[in-house]
Amino acid sequence: MNTRIILLTLIVAACCLLVVQPIMAETGPQTTIYQTSFASDPGWKNNMGGASSSYYWVPDLGMYHFSIEPSSGGYAYVGIPDTFQEGSFNLDYDLLLTRIDEGATFRMGLSGSEMDFNKGPSVVSMFTNAKYDQIMWLNLVTTGSKHMVVNSQNAATEMGPDAYKGQTAKYAVNKTYHVTVNYDDNTKVLSMKVKELQSGNDIWGYFIQSGESLKGFNRIFLGAKGDYGSQNLYAQGYIDNVRLTVPSSVPAVTVTPKETIPVTTPQVSATPTKKPTPKVTVPTPYPTTTPQSPSSGILPVVALGICGALYCVIAMKKN
Repeated sequence: MNTRIILLTLIVAACCLLVVQPIMAETGPQTTIYQTSFASDPGWKNNMGGASSSYYWVPDLGMYHFSIEPSSGGYAYVGIPDTFQEGSFNLDYDLLLTRIDEGATFRMGLSGSEMDFNKGPSVVSMFTNAKYDQIMWLNLVTTGSKHMVVNSQNAATEMGPDAYKGQTAKYAVNKTYHVTVNYDDNTKVLSMKVKELQSGNDIWGYFIQSGESLKGFNRIFLGAKGDYGSQNLYAQGYIDNVRLTVPSSVPAVTVTPKETIPVTTPQVSATPTKKPTPKVTVPTPYPTTTPQSPSSGILPVVALGICGALYCVIAMKKN
């Protein structure tokens, strides 16, 4: 009798684990808070003047140009609706870096009115060229001023015990990447994923456990505010297909850019391929990536449980 009870327990446990695994990976539909393909003037603002040579829309390319210089204090941004105050979110965009000098950094993310990556609240994805060469970072400052950061360098010493332990991942200039920053308010986990757009290959992904809810964001921005490095160093290139979504259960207001007559812009030094046709801005459900967690060890446990169950069945038949 005891052997049969043990056998039944193992089988039930194995079945439960098999059911839990796909449930943990499920994501629901998303509602778009803001989206632009830059097919029309997105109306982004900057603090470098109306005819800025650092931040501007390029109508012929259907992209947005940036030139980020340390200690310039320059930035560009777009406001997001007041309906988005807190809770889970997903920010994604395409990035093409055409130049990044040693000591320069590309930064883009969400913030309050400060738009300073050192001040909260801010969630910033970063592409740097410094101590570890060309690597990627996820930077978080909470509303409680807790500052946390991870990067794609294997076991970076300054990151402490929460450092990324995988193989060092680097990016390249003149390649387009799709960047996704996701926050799950239920688990308080902020994650970042980078993949090469053309091949679809994953380049890097990791997470930060925030320990508190993230809120107070009202802008999507990119720029150099808070960077006090040497001047005359530049991170230059283009962003495209910016989108901010939230789970569909959260009320949202969709912002759609207005069509405007193309305006004269400074000459573009790089020559990315033109878009053949304007992009469709109809939002589609977008899957989010959950960070690695202890649940990744479930399948080995299931296999062990099933093997044990089969062994007990064979032993009972022999008896």
